[in-house]
Amino acid sequence: MDRREFLHLSVKIGALALLPMAGIGCNGRTGHQKLKLPPLPYREDALDPFISAKTIHCHYGKHHLGYLNKTNKLIAGTPYAGKPLGAIIEQTRGKADKTDIFNNAAQVYNHTFYWNSMKPGGGGQPTGHLAQMMETAFGGYDKFTTRFSKAATAHFGSGWTWLVTDGKALKIISTANADTPIAHGLKPLLTIDLWEHAYYLDYQNARPDYIQNYLKQLVNWEFAADNLG
Repeated sequence: MDRREFLHLSVKIGALALLPMAGIGCNGRTGHQKLKLPPLPYREDALDPFISAKTIHCHYGKHHLGYLNKTNKLIAGTPYAGKPLGAIIEQTRGKADKTDIFNNAAQVYNHTFYWNSMKPGGGGQPTGHLAQMMETAFGGYDKFTTRFSKAATAHFGSGWTWLVTDGKALKIISTANADTPIAHGLKPLLTIDLWEHAYYLDYQNARPDYIQNYLKQLVNWEFAADNLG
């Protein structure tokens, strides 16, 4: 993924014009631009019974918002203030003295991407070019779900599992903690959040059940296809 694609993904994530990436806006006071929390692309109870309104209320309203607030606090009075989220991630990745900024900004990006990777009445199988690429890369949808589930289940600790493109090839990768594919030149198509706060209220330690419901009942293939371009 080249720099132009990187910055494009930081400004707009995909299908159905769900929302601009990271909801970047201004609070109306000159010189006090801040990143803003984007609205959810559905109601808090829209993913019931697979992800409860209680989980989304806590996950979105506390964890996601917390990363956003921390990012704004960390960048206040720095050269990053007022910059798009993607530029902040790009300019802080790999810099030891900017780790806190990168981690919190990347988590804002990752969470926004996660919400849009799901939809009420989701699941099923991809179609069109994405389905063809999946056949080439994995041997079909069923083999993709097996590999994706295995990667997400086996991932140790907190993090994310992603479907990405590396050049023209589809790949499944997992990233730890706040790490994100766009920091490694990869284009994300969809993701599942593996931090415990994403599923513990509903599934407790049964992460595999959460993963299976994500794939069968929630995944937004239109969003993934739109990100593919």
